[in-house]
Amino acid sequence: MARSADPPRDTAELRARAAALEGLDVEALAARLGRTVGGPAVRTKGKVGELLERALGATAGTSSEPDFVELGVELKTIPVRPDGRVRESTFVSAFSLAHVDEMEWETSAVRRKLARVLWVPIVHADRRTIGRATLWSPGPEDERTLAADFDELIGRIAIGGIEGVDARVGEALQLRPKAADGTKRAVALGPDGERIASVPLGFYLRARFTERLLRAARAGA
Repeated sequence: MARSADPPRDTAELRARAAALEGLDVEALAARLGRTVGGPAVRTKGKVGELLERALGATAGTSSEPDFVELGVELKTIPVRPDGRVRESTFVSAFSLAHVDEMEWETSAVRRKLARVLWVPIVHADRRTIGRATLWSPGPEDERTLAADFDELIGRIAIGGIEGVDARVGEALQLRPKAADGTKRAVALGPDGERIASVPLGFYLRARFTERLLRAARAGA
């Protein structure tokens, strides 16, 4: 089995590694690394992300830090259609109810994860192909939008409104159930301070948001 690549020394090296993978079949990359990614795409998305982490030299593993810790860069694979449309929302980080009333955008894990992202499109057609990577940081307008969404979501939960928070809230950032089958439960506060059962939640970026930023990156290339 091929070992993972060494961590890139800088963002220039990271970009070069990502560029070298453009156009490569996902299964071919898996074979190169001694792995397999067989099965439906929806069930193997995590495996594809792990392949890219190994190929590019990510170091964070499952920690809350960005994947390339030394560079402060998060890696996100994003499934797209051949015409560039994004197929689904993108997971950012898990949501924790601990100290929710003290959470602020400026110090949040969400902001830390999104400060610098290497987006790697995975083009779904007859086969899955690695697309052109984009190194992105939110501009002032994106930052304002994300901060406003975060503040609204956390504000609703902090006053006991977790049952009123669903995927419709938020222009770019949303909270959605993270458990695949909805059977897992976490404890949250209801509107009257009562403890209620809630499925574990995660922060996600809407597909329309990520599609816009990818289109902007292609236009500026």
